[in-house]
Amino acid sequence: MAQMFRHVFRADGMRGLYKGLSAAMLRQGTYSTTRFGVYETLKERFTGKTVDSQPSVGVLILISSFSGFLGGIAGNPADVLNVRMQHDAALPVAERRNYKHALDGLLRMSREEGWNTLWRGVWPNSVRATLMTASQLASYDSFKRLLLGTPSLGMHDDLTTHFTASFAAGFVATTVCSPVDVIKTRVMSAKTKSSLGALLVDIYRKEGLSFAFKGWVPSFIRLGPRKSVLPLYQIDH
Repeated sequence: MAQMFRHVFRADGMRGLYKGLSAAMLRQGTYSTTRFGVYETLKERFTGKTVDSQPSVGVLILISSFSGFLGGIAGNPADVLNVRMQHDAALPVAERRNYKHALDGLLRMSREEGWNTLWRGVWPNSVRATLMTASQLASYDSFKRLLLGTPSLGMHDDLTTHFTASFAAGFVATTVCSPVDVIKTRVMSAKTKSSLGALLVDIYRKEGLSFAFKGWVPSFIRLGPRKSVLPLYQIDH
């Protein structure tokens, strides 16, 4: 992680650390909006009229998985672009794609490689989004319910409980999604048109099974604080 940071900083300075910002914003606007919106809508439908009639853990996992799958499909074009723009900073100057911004990247990918490039890696990405949403949202609601339902902890429905549940959900989501996240990134950033199976076999031969959890720490550093924003969204929900 530190070595990659130094490489990017030496090559492009502070600007290199923010490559792909427009693509990341577009991804959040499509992927996150879809999965959060669908999840909350479905959760409301499965919640009864009384305070105690909350959806079961199984129902939460089901609706969060469905929400994540739809979000993965909706956000795939921006996700491909985001991976490529961020990966550019680690490439030699001659091999960079140099997309100017998100719109330029989408247009160039469609024009130079065909519109189907926008859906490259859509299946591993959708699986990843399914796992992420289920392990994030369902586990968050489950952890919060557990914390509030354990009298010995003395916790109340406040920010402390929400932050605790959020960080626990971030740990679960990072661990569950790490293998799929690595595979998704490799597929989307690959310059060859090898099949998913051929690409995985090649990675396994070179790196072994340990490749599946490469980048766990930076992923948790990214997810943990971001998941702690959930309390502000979930209060009174």
